Amino acid sequence: MAAARAGKRAGTALPACPLMHGTGLFIALATLAGGGTVVLVDRAHLDPAGIWQTVQDEAVEVLTIVGDAFARPLLAALDAEPGRWDLTSLRAITSSGVTWSPDTKRGLLAHLPRVTLLDSLGASEAMMTRSATRAGSDIAPARFAVNDRLKVFGEGDREVIPGSGEVGLVAVGGRVPIGYYKDEARSATVFRTIGDVRYSIPGDYATVETDGTIRLLGRGSACINTGGEKVYPEEVELLLRSHPGVFDCVVLGIPDERFGERVVAVVAPRPGHDLDESGLEAFCRGRLAGYKRPRAFVLLDDLGRSAAGKADYARLRRLVLDRMA
Repeated sequence: MAAARAGKRAGTALPACPLMHGTGLFIALATLAGGGTVVLVDRAHLDPAGIWQTVQDEAVEVLTIVGDAFARPLLAALDAEPGRWDLTSLRAITSSGVTWSPDTKRGLLAHLPRVTLLDSLGASEAMMTRSATRAGSDIAPARFAVNDRLKVFGEGDREVIPGSGEVGLVAVGGRVPIGYYKDEARSATVFRTIGDVRYSIPGDYATVETDGTIRLLGRGSACINTGGEKVYPEEVELLLRSHPGVFDCVVLGIPDERFGERVVAVVAPRPGHDLDESGLEAFCRGRLAGYKRPRAFVLLDDLGRSAAGKADYARLRRLVLDRMA
């Protein structure tokens, strides 16, 4: 409300993801609190052409998406029909929750050179920080810097030393929730006091580069343990999405008698591209450490993501196990 009282008004925002997803809900609430307008699309699935048409018809200024799960279909619509929509009202696309790859950002900026792309690092437990990408800038995976409020803690609650290669947990201070409703055990795990400062630690693993920026590795719950080595799926997925023939992918840990888990990638090809397992394996070789490379690839026309852009990991894992049986 401070922005509204100061005579400033939030722009017209379109959360492309359902409001049950924190990414969409938080942008909607922030826009309304700032005196802006929220535009909603009454569809139970992602309709890229419908989203762009709504941006044009409602003069949307801020479009909110969930990483590549939304960005890639939206980019495909622009590639298929360049110039169909008048998108001059759009000034920013914001994203959170899923990796937003550099190649997809590059493609969107080719169509929308005046738009700023904003990666948000956050969770329901706490908003952390943002990273902006504009046309003409170096387009790389989102980078967020440690600061007085944002830390990475390793074992023994020690701050990870930049450039050490140590893996730790991302922690954010500031306005931290009291806890989870009627869940004291989980609250004690996520909301912790370290050095007299209270932090939210939702479970995101990261390392800290020499320049102080954070390299996100993903949630610990998704980490794959193969032969005693830890593999974070987001790192492998980001590489696979840079392949010109890959439209979408999910990396899973599948039970393995010898290694405990093996890395398997479920891949959806781009329309018109023929992918095979040997070609994908060759693409990963030399770009990933041996233990991180998928040991098998399963090709699907569509990964069947939800309206919020989430993958159904249990269904995909069952499908992979059936294919490998």
